[in-house]
Amino acid sequence: MNAMNPNNPYGDSHQHHILSVLVQNRPGVLARVAGLFARRGYNIFSLAVAPTEDPDFSRITIVVDVESTPLEQVVKQLFKLIEVVRITELDPRKSVERELMMCTVRAAGEARGQILELVNVFEGKILAVGTDSLTLSLDGSPDKLDDCEELLRGYGIVEIQRTGRVALPKLDREARPRATKGKAN
Repeated sequence: MNAMNPNNPYGDSHQHHILSVLVQNRPGVLARVAGLFARRGYNIFSLAVAPTEDPDFSRITIVVDVESTPLEQVVKQLFKLIEVVRITELDPRKSVERELMMCTVRAAGEARGQILELVNVFEGKILAVGTDSLTLSLDGSPDKLDDCEELLRGYGIVEIQRTGRVALPKLDREARPRATKGKAN
């Protein structure tokens, strides 16, 4: 059972708020949203933005630290921005999160085989091969990427880039009664 944290209704094991903000897809919207956080001194842990299935709208996924960000006021301020259509705070237990990591790691000699095996275990892909290094990609949950990154550090990370989280609510799994043809009794 998670201990309740007054700043985080999902308990202490989830250290971030995840906001999914649907906005009108217009120039300057991202700058206004990010500026709102900056003006209040809130650090954005992760930020990802892209158009949705409707090109008139974009979805901004913002991850902020629970300890430093009382979210109620930020949400109220976000809604004051004319381009904001909808804001959803995603419960990490009821959402699907993914992130992409690209990493170049030193891979000379027998370390190369070990790294290839590690990439395979984490279901990653090799993107480029050099004489003494490999560039790989890995997508998955932030925890999975953290674990892989930690293991790769032992070989020597040359460069690393992570996209930041994207998240959507999990699909409802409850069975619903199906409509049937014919007369009701």
